[in-house]
Amino acid sequence: MAKEDVMTENEKITPEEEIKTEEVKEEHGHKKHRHSKEEFEKLELKISELEGENKKLQNEYFKAYADTQNLRKRLETDFEARQKYRIQSFAVDILPAIDNLERAMLALGSVDENTAKGVEMVFNQLINALKKEGVEVIDPQGQTFDSNFHQGLSTEVVEGVEPNQVVQVFQKGYKLKDRILRPALVKVSE
Repeated sequence: MAKEDVMTENEKITPEEEIKTEEVKEEHGHKKHRHSKEEFEKLELKISELEGENKKLQNEYFKAYADTQNLRKRLETDFEARQKYRIQSFAVDILPAIDNLERAMLALGSVDENTAKGVEMVFNQLINALKKEGVEVIDPQGQTFDSNFHQGLSTEVVEGVEPNQVVQVFQKGYKLKDRILRPALVKVSE
């Protein structure tokens, strides 16, 4: 027997220890450790936990992304509405002045033609400026009453006029694009 083949009692390795510590060389020279079944199960469990956490984080990401997209769309819609109706409060505030100019034109009439013409020019300039911004006059004389655009103050039986027709306009209404700034105040036939 050769000297290397002889092992002392202290140097002997049991078969169980040999399985746990055995290293196998792969074709490329890398060492691969053999793992026990328990270690393998622990690793599988860890992989499963990490996959679950990954799926949870992906769901949270997609939800946050969808929320962000919805918020962006809502902000764009709000911005467009603000742009579309930016003149609304100004127009509502100026309507009484326009009404007074219209009354002044009627009162001046033929008394002072030059002054009446000047007031009419100012009135037309204001109306044109409002039209450029999308403000339209609601003058429903002779039209069918529509509660979306008109406010009925009184009714009257008028011969030769069908029921539910506007027979008198007390105050013109105004709308900004598709919003009513002020309904027209009217008298309606019965």
